[in-house]
Amino acid sequence: MYQTASIKKPYLKGSNPRRILLCVTGLSPQIVTETLYALSVTQTPQWIPDEIRLITTQRGADNARLMLLSDNPGWFHRLCQDWRLPPIAFNATHIEVLQDTNGLPLDDIRDDEDNQCAADGIADLVRRMTADEDTEIHASIAGGRKTMGFFMGYAMSLWGRPQDKLSHVLISAPFESRPEFFYPTPTAHVLPSRAPGQDPLDASTAKVWLGDIPFVRLRNLLPASIKGQNSSFAQAVLAANRALDQIDLEIDIGQSCVRINQQKVALPPMQLGLLALLAWRCQQQLPPLRAPLKEVDDPEWRAMARRDLKLALGEMSIPNSLDKRLGTSNAMGGTLSEQLSKMEKTLRNSGALPLAGLIARENIGTRGRQQGYRLTLGATQIRIINK
Repeated sequence: MYQTASIKKPYLKGSNPRRILLCVTGLSPQIVTETLYALSVTQTPQWIPDEIRLITTQRGADNARLMLLSDNPGWFHRLCQDWRLPPIAFNATHIEVLQDTNGLPLDDIRDDEDNQCAADGIADLVRRMTADEDTEIHASIAGGRKTMGFFMGYAMSLWGRPQDKLSHVLISAPFESRPEFFYPTPTAHVLPSRAPGQDPLDASTAKVWLGDIPFVRLRNLLPASIKGQNSSFAQAVLAANRALDQIDLEIDIGQSCVRINQQKVALPPMQLGLLALLAWRCQQQLPPLRAPLKEVDDPEWRAMARRDLKLALGEMSIPNSLDKRLGTSNAMGGTLSEQLSKMEKTLRNSGALPLAGLIARENIGTRGRQQGYRLTLGATQIRIINK
């Protein structure tokens, strides 16, 4: 039994969100102990997970249980004891086995169909692990077939949050080619030669470190339906690409809602009416809607807005709250600016409006530095439903 070494800084349980180490592995479960060692022993500041989650094939799961979790050799338990790590939740129930299209354990990844199943399984695990905002994920792409690491990295781009990290573990030569190496030990531990011409090694002299992988976070591009359910990897990629390429806006007056890339968001009647006003002007390729005067009544603006709304929606479909407000002689400038800002905030908070604002504000120079409002969309991206 090795002598134990104390870790550099005390671990304060409960001082951070629940930390989860997420790994993909193939037939070499060493990347779990190597990554755990790098995070909890060599990294400054330390990052010690509360839980480890592993996704792999059936053969990979069998290897992980035998090599990491058994009584002998039990490399995970030995690492925790050697380096005096606090309790970490990791047992057979934390190992998820990829499934084929029939729901049976996937023994290996051999063809395109297996590849798609692996993509869906890895994406679903990342989606579930990131659903709880009180968690912090560190994901590793080091294990398994190259496509598995790619899918893990891509899934982190799709669902990863600001607090989540992605890395690849790196091992000094010649230890990276020795399957009996699992982590640097605190004292001398001989790895005997296994092949002619191979030298014995001392595991305590190995160097292990993490290569941090920056990644683009696309989570806010995904509609709620993709973030909140068991959608396929391909569906999530399609949703992200659609949000990056184009925004399709549908204004449904009868349902008092808008749909951005098919994601439904309810809006108050006044905000819906003002958005319909801007949308109709965009469809008609009219200039930006000038802002009404802020300090005094602007009857010319009120008349213009009501005329455009009547053309866009019809006399009977103008929201009552907006119609009533346009009928008063109170200054309208502050109301318009406030309602449009609230509407954009609602859309952004829903995740439906992930990129630049829906409404552009620009100086139109009509009266001094007067502001104008227009949608940032093309006419073909807008549909008004009035039934």
